[in-house]
Amino acid sequence: MAGLLTGMRVVEGSAFVAAPLAGMTLAQMGADVIRFDRLEGGLDAARWPVTADGASLFWAGLNKGKRSFAVDIANPRGQELIAELICAPGPDAGLFLTNLGARGFMSHSSLRKRRADVIVVSLLGTRQGGPAVDYSINPALGFPMATGPEGSADPVAHILPGWDCIAGNMLAMGLLAAERHRTRTGIGQQVEIALKDVGAAMLGNLGIIGEVVINGVDRPKSGNALYGAYGQDFVCADGRRIMVIGLTDRQWKGLIEATGTTAAMAELAKRLERDLRREGERYLARTEITAILAPWFAARDVGDFADAFEAAGITWSEFRSFAEAVRLDPDLSPDNPIFTTLDQPGVGAYPVAGSPFHFSAQNRDDPRPAPRLGEHTEAILADVLGLGSGEIGALMDARVVAGPAQ
Repeated sequence: MAGLLTGMRVVEGSAFVAAPLAGMTLAQMGADVIRFDRLEGGLDAARWPVTADGASLFWAGLNKGKRSFAVDIANPRGQELIAELICAPGPDAGLFLTNLGARGFMSHSSLRKRRADVIVVSLLGTRQGGPAVDYSINPALGFPMATGPEGSADPVAHILPGWDCIAGNMLAMGLLAAERHRTRTGIGQQVEIALKDVGAAMLGNLGIIGEVVINGVDRPKSGNALYGAYGQDFVCADGRRIMVIGLTDRQWKGLIEATGTTAAMAELAKRLERDLRREGERYLARTEITAILAPWFAARDVGDFADAFEAAGITWSEFRSFAEAVRLDPDLSPDNPIFTTLDQPGVGAYPVAGSPFHFSAQNRDDPRPAPRLGEHTEAILADVLGLGSGEIGALMDARVVAGPAQ
């Protein structure tokens, strides 16, 4: 799918999850994404998880397919080079993606003096410009207080940086939307999105704000139950824990037919005066439903019903650790066409994901390694900025820029 964005050049000044994810998403679709970092590496250059030698698997994972430009960002000449790089000519250039704070020489107002149609896409922490990460946003919005065992008063923080993941894709979408607008009108612009606003918007989009304001409800914890429908975890005879889902009518029918509990559920519905064909009614009756299903699972090993569940199209899964998932799930291996065993310099060979998109008019490309810090500095100075070898050598001698560490 490299042909989709071929010719587009995006300059990225970033750290951590959302902005690097946006740049990687664009790179996987064919854009030339140039990430600039300090000579010693960016803020996330050594972020965990790391190898035994200290190489960041996190950094390698979020910077696949990009080019690396190592520059002294505090040096005025380094700042000049970054601005020139962002504003380099070309109909598909002049695109800047950042979460470092689009201020000073990186501000839209400064850059547009060099290129009137420049597009700057910037991620903020909060709309007021303050810092924020998932682990500060989630407590503020209420999610940890609704997560965890039923009856518990302790908050449970989720380890998935969900707002970062969503914001990364929204940043990519915002850049493409602004670029399309520029193609049609010739007008560049500044695009801003705040990480907390991403979370706040989803709080409303999922109906939670309405639930509080209209219904006067502060959602309680419900353990591993699926809110608003039926979904529950069960421990099987072999000690393995599974999750089964009865969200839709089809899923619900499949579950009770496979477990032979159709008659028992009809009796329960009559006794509780609830229509279990409705997902909300199943949620309200979840405790009684679970009491019927629990003995069935407790009497069986996962192997006793796994094949039958798969054949019947039951929606279910087994709880696994990360290591178990990597070892056992073929979707996390080269059996899945989005994965390729890639030799990442400084790390080694392991399964690496490319883009999860499948476009019918484009072939799927294998993922490309993340660059070494400064790997493309010389080529970028020569090919994009048109500097000669003497000037490039002088910049390197003065430690304004750097190539890859030997």
